[in-house]
Amino acid sequence: MKNVLFFVGLLALSIQTYAQEFEISGTVTENGIPLNEASVYVKSSGKGTLTDEQGNYSLNLEKGTYTLVFVFGNQKSRRVVLNSDQVLNLDLSGAEESLDEVFLSAVRVTEKSPITYSNLSNEEIEDRNLGQDIPVLMNYMPNVVTTSDAGAGVGYTGIRVRGSDATRVNVTINGIPYNDAESQGTFWVNLGDFASSVENLQLQRGVGTSTNGAGAFGASLNILTDSYKEEAQGEIANSIGSYNTFKHTVKFSTGLINDHWSFAGRASKIRSDGYIDRASSDLKSYFLQGTFVDDNTLIKALTFGGSERTYQAWYGIDKETLENDRTFNPAGIYTDENGNTKFYDNQTDNYKQDHYQLLWNQDYNSNWSSNIALHYTYGRGYYEEYNEDADLVEFGLPSFVSEGEEVNTSDIVGTKWLDNHFYGTVFSLNYQNTNWDVTFGGGWNKYEGDHFGEVVYTRFARNNDPYEPYYFNQADKTDFNMYAKANFAITEKLSGYADLQLRTVNYETEGLLDDQSRFDNEDNFNFFNPKAGLTYEINPFNQLYLSYARANREPSRNDYENGDPEPEELNDFELGWRHNTRSFQVNTNLYYMGYQNQLVLTGGIDDVGAFIRQNSGNSYRLGLEVDATVRLSDKFTIRPNIALSRNKNIDFVSTFNGGLVEYGDTDISYSPAIVAGNIINYEPVDGLELRLLSKYVGEQYMSNIEAENSKLDSYFVNDINVQYSWDQPWVFREIVLTALVNNILNEKNVSNGYYYTFDIPNEDVPSGVQTLDGAGYYPQATTNFLLGLTLKF
Repeated sequence: MKNVLFFVGLLALSIQTYAQEFEISGTVTENGIPLNEASVYVKSSGKGTLTDEQGNYSLNLEKGTYTLVFVFGNQKSRRVVLNSDQVLNLDLSGAEESLDEVFLSAVRVTEKSPITYSNLSNEEIEDRNLGQDIPVLMNYMPNVVTTSDAGAGVGYTGIRVRGSDATRVNVTINGIPYNDAESQGTFWVNLGDFASSVENLQLQRGVGTSTNGAGAFGASLNILTDSYKEEAQGEIANSIGSYNTFKHTVKFSTGLINDHWSFAGRASKIRSDGYIDRASSDLKSYFLQGTFVDDNTLIKALTFGGSERTYQAWYGIDKETLENDRTFNPAGIYTDENGNTKFYDNQTDNYKQDHYQLLWNQDYNSNWSSNIALHYTYGRGYYEEYNEDADLVEFGLPSFVSEGEEVNTSDIVGTKWLDNHFYGTVFSLNYQNTNWDVTFGGGWNKYEGDHFGEVVYTRFARNNDPYEPYYFNQADKTDFNMYAKANFAITEKLSGYADLQLRTVNYETEGLLDDQSRFDNEDNFNFFNPKAGLTYEINPFNQLYLSYARANREPSRNDYENGDPEPEELNDFELGWRHNTRSFQVNTNLYYMGYQNQLVLTGGIDDVGAFIRQNSGNSYRLGLEVDATVRLSDKFTIRPNIALSRNKNIDFVSTFNGGLVEYGDTDISYSPAIVAGNIINYEPVDGLELRLLSKYVGEQYMSNIEAENSKLDSYFVNDINVQYSWDQPWVFREIVLTALVNNILNEKNVSNGYYYTFDIPNEDVPSGVQTLDGAGYYPQATTNFLLGLTLKF
């Protein structure tokens, strides 16, 4: 009740303040060509916007004198005296380079490149940033499917792009690899509320451009953290919502001190009980940044990280439970000595991760610039699990004699630890002139990880000595890559793109796994990844592009544990058309992704909820993606997108009923043929935005044999987002009220699950073995809400 009164009180107080506003608008161009997604902001406050596909922008400001900054790689500033509505057009040709954005110039692309991509700006992130993870905030981007273990977007979340899971999405933060080196996954739960420190992000679908870290097999996600602010700022953001969800965020920036130094930071805490029973999350995170800036130099020192404690929710439920008790969570279930069913209170995942980055960008003249970064990440944590009637031998414990009988099992509580270090450097050198934009770069990264387990409780058996691990396995991985890429003018309308990358990987493991088996491995890979393309400008409003890219990728640790995997190869062909006018923008592309030895998800999961993969021989993904922005009026905009695809294993073979079965061409698991989204945006008055967000995901199989039991039904989910902003009310720079109602139609959807088979003896089957199957499901939340209040000063 106190929270509600606080919101209402601030709302009433803010409404009393009113100031006359005027509109400043115009078009941003470069050599006369309109620039899409150029940044326009007020130097003193940081308030700003992005240009649309026709280069148009609009800002509403109070009467006064302002310095407007226009940024699109290069930047210019203009001082304006605003006492009436004004039009200010600006051409950025010949402007100074914006040093802050150059950190990602080596891994990002623009509309001049023949790469399929989408951008998500800070303003779009802020619209719905109420505590949910970055994958959930990306849900409405083209051909993206997201899911949440806890059901409500807080805790462990996942993302798939073009049907490829998160292990195939290469993620960099300021150009530095973020994917876990061994599992190749990205765990946003370790960086709670990281979206509050993101300036913008770019999602490249397909192979994309050469980047650092593991090869992209579905997409690349490039994230730029907060830029420095020239003026001192502060921000307090709080949100509350369903399932006892709370988010508390405090941010500050000193602005530029002596025109050269700036310091900024953020501290956040998120907690939620989750939609699924006991699927609670307790996330704490921080972000600190020091910046030195000069005319040609930008140096940043960053540290960010977080700690998470989440109750396990990766077990899923069967179909009957889904229909009768869809929030049930079997994690931690056991029977006590009196036969009562109970749940272990500490069935939790616990992890801490700290990142350190030192970034240096240097401009030497109008043609040459360089980037170099050093980084180090320290991660450590464990998950704790109650094992009922567990085999003692799997925990390294001896059997014992009780009442004259040998006992081989006991209830055991164990922890499984991961303690790792990841460090290295990435670097690039760039040359630009009128006709050429050339980058030479690369990176060297080293991973060292210790996997071990401890027994913390046994009901009957004798335990090991304190802190004596019952298994220990050490892993080392070294990743080195070099690349050269260029955009170059062929004619006035035709430009070319070439990109060559060499990548070497060495991966070694030694020691025991948790089942007491040996896991000793040593593998070396040498990959050559060429890319090339053409971009043709029909006129200022229409553009065609064609590209080819090859990617090679090494197996993950889980792949080695589950079999004898082969590295994968992907050949990606993209054909696209971009159309930009004032009221209508559309991006259309056809893609064909042909794989050799693609590691497809089998549908199965291991004991920590990670998906099991296997090589499928030859396979492909063929699709059409269309996204558009339709500006019906100055107040009404529609942004639809749709992806239609065919995702097939060719001549797929698998084991069934004790023998090999040829299934022919089958659907690749977790690859829906239709993924569509839409955002309807309406601004009835200045400061008020109303949005209806819709997402449709077609049916999909969780297996590669098109088993009926493995099918996930299609679903259609709608959210409502309302935001109201006051500029300079009372003592604040801005007050923002945000409301988000998710799944307004109360759809009981399931966005993820797993499929398994098991063999039983059967004399009526020729092989003597009959294969049965089943499935587990991860239900998503029904109608729920989040409310947020942000105070900026």
